[in-house]
Amino acid sequence: MSAQFKQHLKTLGRGLRAGRNLTQAEAYEAFSLLLAGQATAEQRGAFLMLLRVREETAEELAGFVQACRAFNQTELSDLKVDLDMGCYAGKRRHLPWFLLACRVLAQKGKRIFLHGSEEPDSQRLYLTEVLPQLGFSPAQTVAEAKVQLAQWGMTYMNLSQINPQLDELIQLRAQFGLRSCANTLARMLNPSQAAYSLQGVYHHHVDQKHADTALLTKHNNMLCFRGEGGEIEFNPERNVTLHVVRHGGYQSIEVPLLLPQWQVKDKALDVQQLQRYWQGEFASDYAYTAVIGTLAVQLVLLEKLDWSQAHLQAQTLWKERDKQGLFLEATA
Repeated sequence: MSAQFKQHLKTLGRGLRAGRNLTQAEAYEAFSLLLAGQATAEQRGAFLMLLRVREETAEELAGFVQACRAFNQTELSDLKVDLDMGCYAGKRRHLPWFLLACRVLAQKGKRIFLHGSEEPDSQRLYLTEVLPQLGFSPAQTVAEAKVQLAQWGMTYMNLSQINPQLDELIQLRAQFGLRSCANTLARMLNPSQAAYSLQGVYHHHVDQKHADTALLTKHNNMLCFRGEGGEIEFNPERNVTLHVVRHGGYQSIEVPLLLPQWQVKDKALDVQQLQRYWQGEFASDYAYTAVIGTLAVQLVLLEKLDWSQAHLQAQTLWKERDKQGLFLEATA
């Protein structure tokens, strides 16, 4: 048993009156001990579930994510990417249309690093299943990621290759039946140390907490919003607030819904529809507004545009895309 870690458990668990949240420094120490294996399985479970009940503060998340970054694969910083995007929610109602927005940006010279994981028993569609069907296999090593970036301008790596200690915490959902703060931390991780970081969440107020955490960690050029199903994809069926952090400053941008009518979901998610839509073989109001909206969000962050400028530019970039193929040439 770790006596040092036990003190942090006592701080959190004394009760509503005697207990309190951790400071940023305490949070950093506690999570460093946890990731280094210096807490028992019982201590680890108690810690994560206490945090879930209390709800993590921005100060705690700042300390936790700083601890997590110390366990990232260090060679990832050699990739020299422009935009980091954590894809941890998976999709249930719609396909991951945000991939098409990423492909447009990559065609225009931006280098994009995607990372994610799969939660046990979630019954969601994750990129580890989607990408191989499009001829684009997740990178297993930094060397493979460099090849993909050179060829396609984008790459994807699973968290198990990036930070296996953090991924192990995500996989504990199989035992808890609940998510822990590990999912939030993975979104904030920015393992490639990209200049810009885009983050998507599901719940109200969590987007604001991401912005507050970015300010505390001096994580410049970060944008967080409530994406479709919690993913980094613009949801055209509701009003969206973009929370932007730049060099110690904060701005919120209100975006009205683009589709006034709720769209009927497909009975099954056919990944090949992404390829067919990219090539212009069918029309879809939902796909168009999701792709253009996601691309506009990316442009707000990367190009420092206001929403109307970004949305217009996104439409132009979409029209100018090379339709010959999404990724399928990679297998030729």
